[in-house]
Parts: sequence; structure tokens; C-alpha cells
Amino acid sequence: MNIVRIDKRDHTFDETAKEAAEHLLEQFWILRDKEPDKYQLVRQREQVLRTYFLEKMGFRLILHRHFAKLEKVPAEPEPWMGIQSFKDTRDYVLLCCLMACLENKAVEEQFLLSNLCEELQGLYPGEEGLDWTHYEHRKSLVRVLQFATEHDVVKVVEGDVSDFSYTETHEVLYEVPITARYFLRSFPRDLFQLQTVEQILAAETMGQEETTGASRRHRVYRMLFLSPAMMMKGAEDADFLYLRNYRHRIREDIEKHTDFQFELYKNTAMLTLTERKSRYTLFPDNRAICDIALQFASVVRRQQEEEKFSLLPDGSIYLTPLEFLHWLSLCRDRYGAGWSKQYREMDIAEVGRELLELLVEWKMAAEDEETGVIYLYPLLVRTTGSYPGDFKPEAAEGEVFYEEE
Repeated sequence: MNIVRIDKRDHTFDETAKEAAEHLLEQFWILRDKEPDKYQLVRQREQVLRTYFLEKMGFRLILHRHFAKLEKVPAEPEPWMGIQSFKDTRDYVLLCCLMACLENKAVEEQFLLSNLCEELQGLYPGEEGLDWTHYEHRKSLVRVLQFATEHDVVKVVEGDVSDFSYTETHEVLYEVPITARYFLRSFPRDLFQLQTVEQILAAETMGQEETTGASRRHRVYRMLFLSPAMMMKGAEDADFLYLRNYRHRIREDIEKHTDFQFELYKNTAMLTLTERKSRYTLFPDNRAICDIALQFASVVRRQQEEEKFSLLPDGSIYLTPLEFLHWLSLCRDRYGAGWSKQYREMDIAEVGRELLELLVEWKMAAEDEETGVIYLYPLLVRTTGSYPGDFKPEAAEGEVFYEEE
């Protein structure tokens, strides 16, 4: 008879489980041969991690002998969730065609770039097709294959695909790794039956009512963990009402199982960290545009107090593009002496475009595409920044001190 010893720690969400959960949330997957220590953390706490993520977020944990992967599905797709290195819709289409090509190849099978190009031409949809004599088409494939290599979807045996940008006859030898079989998540329905993004996101909840406790809990947790903030969508927002009603239980649960702090305001909820961790993408970071965003937030707060702008029901204020640039000009007049040389010399409209892009990404603002009206959300003024009292205007690139409201 074989005696099996069960380690009680495997059933406890301890510090080891917390660290493993952080890695799973932040990384696409953890490869055993590249990060054995992280993989072992997940393996040691597989049971509690699997249970927690499935119960709270509806995420499936895959623990393979070669990798660990948490299949993270957002409650709502957001622009920053795209592949940042991709520049064109063609890139995404080519990635899908590449995955279709790999499905027909065996694990560890090797193939040449030239053969792949022929297969992609046969699979690529639409009337335009692919022409490898066109620089932009070759550049798209280079971006896709570089992304696929970085994420271990294909393995380079010999060659460098970047040279394919300059000549369509350049050759590279690839190999199909085992991870290529698990890059795409499986769906409970045939994708040809799904016509919209909303249908794809809802496919995994087939048979569940939108108002059930599990479905609503999954949506709320996904918004909190995968988005900068969860914002109330009108007075009858059922998900936000759920968040308010169960706020004490949610706070206790999140702060027990992670290092995040749960914050709930009238119209906004978010997770924050008391100490910086390099593995996370945080606001503010070390970029100069984040310093400007903090300073702009202080100007917004002062302008609202002085001019008594009426707030919209969700607590936001709206500005025309000219008003937005005017407030940014006030910000530059007040703090511009400490901006980096790049932003001191940049046209105010260019600074405005870059700042607005950052604010939209972090759900601190939104722009109406039709009217150009800019909405500044309450989250923007939660954290403001200014120079310390001993700051000297002649000292460029001064350090910004920020405080949370």
C-alpha cells in the first residue's frame, strides 16, 4: 500500500499563493524551462489558486507539465488590451492565419518562412490578398512573427525575420513548440456562430443568467483586476450596486488574498497598491507625461473650485478641445519650467494629444469621437502633483511630489 502525504499548506492561500497569483495575473503564461521558480510556486498552490480564480473571476487555470496559464477574459474589452506592437488590422488577421497554419503542423515540426508565406496567401481572407512584394505586407508579417516568437508560439531555429522587411526572398527556419497548441483558448461554441465581440465574451457563460450571483461576481472582479477602475454607468447600474452592497465582503476577500487595497467612491471603484512592485503596470510611472498628468490634475481641481463647474451625474466635467488645451496651457505656465526638454519644446497641441491618450488609457478621461468633447472623470483628481517648496524654476526636469486625495 502506498501512503500519500498531503501538505496542508496546499489548501491555504498563504504568501506563496499570493505571489503565484500575482505572476499568473500579470503574465500571459509561465514557462517551466524559462521561469522554473515561478512555475513551482503555481504548482505548489495549484488547488487553492484554481478554486479562487474560478470562483471569483471565472478564470480557468491550466497547469501543464511545460507551463502554467491563467486564461484571463475581460468583462469589457479596452483599447490597451490589444497587442501594442501591432499597427494594422492586417497584423491581427495574419496572426489568426498563422495559428491556422500551425494547427496543421506537428509539435517540433520545422518549416521555412517561404513555405509559411505561401500558406498564408492561401488562407488570407478578402479580395485584397497578400503580396509579399509590398513592404507594408512584409512588415506586418515581421511584426506578427516577432510577437509569436516572443510569446513562444513559434521557435526560431535559424535566421532573423527582421531582414524579411527588406527582401521577400529572405529565409528563416522555424519550429512548432508545444505551447503553440495552447496559445488560443478554446470556446464552447463554434466561432463561426459568433458574429460580435459581445457574443464571444458571452460564449463562456452559456446557460447562465446575466443577473445570477456568479455571473455578476465574475464581471465585478474582472473589472477590478483587469481595468484601472470600475465606473458606475448610471443610477441603475446593477453591477455597481452589487459592489456597494457587498463592499465589506469584497474588500475583506481582496485584501486577504492579494496585496491590493480596495477603494470605493461614489462613482468609482479601484484596486491600489501601498508599495510599488516592478511586475505591475502602475500609475504614475516614471514617464515625464505622467508627471504632467499629475500637475494637470491639480489644475483641474483648482479650476473646478474657482469656476464652479457643474458636474455631470457621474461626477465628471466636460470640456471642449479648446478649453482642454487652455487648461493645459495654464498647467504649462505654472509647472512648465520643470518639464523635460522634450515637452518644453513640444507644441501644446502635441502635448495635449499625448496627455489625453494617457488619461483615456487609465480611465481618467474620455473623448467623444463625433463632437470632440472631452470628459474628465473624478478618478483624474484623486491623485495630484506639484513641485516641492524648494523647487527652483531654472532647474529643469524637477521632481514631482504627488499626493492622493
